[in-house]
Amino acid sequence: MAGFWGRRKRDDEELQAQDADLARRAGKALVAADERIRLTTDELAFADAELGPNATADLREALEAVRTHLREAFHLHQLNHDEIPDTPEELRTRNARIVQLCEWAEDLLDDRTAALEEPIERARRAPAIIDGVRRDAARLRAQLPAARETVRRLAARYSESALAKIAANPAEADQLLGFAEHSAGVAERRREAGAREHANTALEAATESVRRAETLLDAIESFEIEALRAESTLTAIVEDSREDLTAALDEPASPAVTDAIVALHAALAALPPAGVNTDPFEHLTRLREANAALDAAVAAARERAARPVPPLEHVRHAIDDADRQLAVARDVIAGHRGWIGADARTRLAEAERVRVDLDRHLGTSAAAVTAIDEELREQAFEMARRAAFLASEALQLAQRDIDRSRPQDPNQWGGQPGWGGGRRGGNDLMGGILGGLVIGSILDGIFD
Repeated sequence: MAGFWGRRKRDDEELQAQDADLARRAGKALVAADERIRLTTDELAFADAELGPNATADLREALEAVRTHLREAFHLHQLNHDEIPDTPEELRTRNARIVQLCEWAEDLLDDRTAALEEPIERARRAPAIIDGVRRDAARLRAQLPAARETVRRLAARYSESALAKIAANPAEADQLLGFAEHSAGVAERRREAGAREHANTALEAATESVRRAETLLDAIESFEIEALRAESTLTAIVEDSREDLTAALDEPASPAVTDAIVALHAALAALPPAGVNTDPFEHLTRLREANAALDAAVAAARERAARPVPPLEHVRHAIDDADRQLAVARDVIAGHRGWIGADARTRLAEAERVRVDLDRHLGTSAAAVTAIDEELREQAFEMARRAAFLASEALQLAQRDIDRSRPQDPNQWGGQPGWGGGRRGGNDLMGGILGGLVIGSILDGIFD
């Protein structure tokens, strides 16, 4: 007994220590959250001055929500220290809630102020960014004459459709640079006038315009390299296509292979002669597609040759076999209905569904078919085999159910004297009667 009270005393002392620690955490968290509200209020004022009220709306809403919930935390803390006695459980619950509210407040303000760090930093560096925009615009303007000359040089080699991707790039870049320079001036004037939000908007427009102008000019140089690469690849694809056409003549014939050969010949014939402005990207795409289509058609023809279409006689035999398997399975299940479980019945139902689909697939009764198109023959053969397999499975499962349902004692039914002084019929006969007749018919009559 002394040991029990000793352990209980230690448990009480440990719980009291935990409650005291929680109370200290609650007090510290409340002070830290209150100070954080004051600090964030000052940061909001600075952010408003730098970015404008629209950019700081999320932080303002978060600060208001934190103030509301922190009032609840202060109220809980007040309840812990008023003149009304509290139980340890009440104190523990309130302190845990105070810690939860304060941690939530700190996390929310961290998230919202972090989202403003980059915009504020950019606003602080606005004068340097404006100078950078003007330097970049001047640098890119110096590249415009070379870009226009490159486009003229490429026009002598490539078609208008090919150059449509970059022909207007120098003019568009020129317009963007003019807009960037104008926006930089607007940003500078609005900042001096104290309209920081408008200044930041104009500065973002200026930096984005410079970036887009540089991208357009870079695309001109990239086009020239990519066009030369496409011409080189096109030459290799032409040689490969001609070899594929020669090899395709030795492959198994099929309508798909013939159509693909014609399409590839047409793509090769569409290539312009030497000295004519061309679009290497368009011709490369068209030739690749035709070449890939021929490869796919040849692969399909090879697969067909390796797996020939079954003769019509084999299809008929498969259909007859399926019908026989279905008939046997139906008879066995119908004759032993009381013993047959769900698995056998399910296989039989699926076999019958596949058999019905076979007739629908052929457009008539499969048993009456005298000719089947080659395209349908293989599918019909597979469907007939599937129906036969399922019917066979149904029969095996039905036999398993019958075997399990028969009495294991040979004297249980067949070994006992009959009512007429003789012996009843064998197990198979009685099993069939009880399984099929008694359960399937007599009980139906009783409940009729």
